Amino acid sequence: MDQIIDQFRSIPTTCISDALDGLNNLHPSIKPLKEEYVLSGRAFTVKMPVGDNVAVLKAIRTAKPGDILVIDAKGDEYRAIAGDFVVGMAKTLEIGGIVVDGVIRDSKGIKELDFPVFCKGTTVAASGKAGVGELNVPISCGGVSVKPGDIIVGDADGVVVVPMELEEATLKKAKEKLLKDQQRESSISGDKEATIKYLDSMISK
Repeated sequence: MDQIIDQFRSIPTTCISDALDGLNNLHPSIKPLKEEYVLSGRAFTVKMPVGDNVAVLKAIRTAKPGDILVIDAKGDEYRAIAGDFVVGMAKTLEIGGIVVDGVIRDSKGIKELDFPVFCKGTTVAASGKAGVGELNVPISCGGVSVKPGDIIVGDADGVVVVPMELEEATLKKAKEKLLKDQQRESSISGDKEATIKYLDSMISK
C-alpha cells in the first residue's frame, strides 16, 4: 500500500475536507453501513447504468488489492448494485472498500462480512445483467468528480476525494489542521475560563 494512503487513513475526513476547502466531499447521504468503518485507498472507478451491475462484477475481478471501488450508480435507490454474495467476493479478492452513489441489499449479511461499504442505504431489488458500463474512467459520484487513482478517504462522517495532483499538499494541510485542532482542544478541555475566553475571541471576529 502507498505510504501516503496509510497517512491519510489516520486523519479524520473533517480535517481532509477542511484542507480541500470543503470542495471534494461526497454528498452526506453516502455513509458507512457501520459507523466504525474507515477506508483509504486509490479509486478504481465504475460507471454503470441504473439497474445493471455487470460493470461492478468486472471491477471486482480487475481491481488491485487495496483499491476502492467508486461506483457511479446515478444515485438510484431502487435497485441494489450488490448484495452480500458480491461484496463477499470483493472482500475475498482484498478490495479496499466500496463507495457508491446508490444502494446495496442484504445489509445484515454485508455487515457480518465486516467489509467497508459506503452507500446511500439499502433496498430489496436486485440489478439486472445487461452488461453495459465502463471501468477506470472519470466519473461523478455523490456530486464530486472522481478520476482513477484519486485517493478516497472515508469514515463515520462521510467520504472525501483527494485528487492525485493535490495529494501531497492536501496531506500536509490536513496534518496541520489536525494538529491545530488537537492543540486547541487540549488548551481548553475542562477549563471553564479558557472556554469562555475562546468563545469570546470567536464571537468578536
